[in-house]
Amino acid sequence: MNGVLRRILWRLLAGVVVLWGAATLTFVGLNLTGGDPALAILGGPEAMPTPEVLAQVRQEYGLDQPLIVQYGQYLGRLAQGDLGESYRLRIPVTRAIGEHLGATLQLAFLAALVAVLLAIVVAVLTARRGRWVGSVSSGTELVLSSMPSFVLGILLLLVFSFHLRLLPPTGSSGWRTLVLPTLTLALPVAAVLIQVLRQELEDILEQPFIMMARARGLSEAGVRLGHALRHALIPLVTLSGFILASLLGGAVITETLFARQGVGRLMLEAANSKDVPMVLGITLLAALIYVVVNLIVDLLLPLIDPRVNAR
Repeated sequence: MNGVLRRILWRLLAGVVVLWGAATLTFVGLNLTGGDPALAILGGPEAMPTPEVLAQVRQEYGLDQPLIVQYGQYLGRLAQGDLGESYRLRIPVTRAIGEHLGATLQLAFLAALVAVLLAIVVAVLTARRGRWVGSVSSGTELVLSSMPSFVLGILLLLVFSFHLRLLPPTGSSGWRTLVLPTLTLALPVAAVLIQVLRQELEDILEQPFIMMARARGLSEAGVRLGHALRHALIPLVTLSGFILASLLGGAVITETLFARQGVGRLMLEAANSKDVPMVLGITLLAALIYVVVNLIVDLLLPLIDPRVNAR
């Protein structure tokens, strides 16, 4: 019990460091990219504000203070749970994220489900099935994993929306609008997971306990699904952080490409308009989700594989 508690405390401490690092790097990066946040608050350069109005806005929002002072004030507000107000939308950042988070979580959950199921099915069917099958599968996975998500999305749009006219190209209403964005996010992740899972399956299928299972008369399907797959799934659990990072990063491009509402599209619009509070808020949300998922995985691994406790 003490070991588990110590692991949780260390993970929580590491999580706080990750959140602080994400907030700091994003704050510094946004303030070094140029542009005037006061202009963003007033609606952009097209607002053509006078120097007096700009000075008033900078004073009101503390933008006339040294950067280190602004950073300290931001951390102080953050410690109180205050993410500030969006410059562009004129509403609290937490409210804006809350209004868009559901659509992104729906898309990410479906993409993760499709990626994991596809990885399991393809890996089980192709592991130790001959050089030709392995070569074709590995080549396909290499192409998908290395292809930029916007290129894959455009190809899916060209084939299924504009050529075959089977699915709508854009929108956020109805299950049909989810198909192409889900595939765009899921296929590259699935390609990586297939490679990892198939290699693990091929190693496990050579273990003595697999030979004993075959000797007891179990079918090949029973050996692969009942024995080998259960042990091979451990790497998928440890890769949960990679899956999460890929889905959150891909959501920015995918939601923009398919004109879907969501946190990813909100992030892109906020970055383009230099909406500092919104970008910082979404960055912290992504870091928080990443920390929580890794904490859960760290706690589940000893239950899945007792050998972890012995390390």
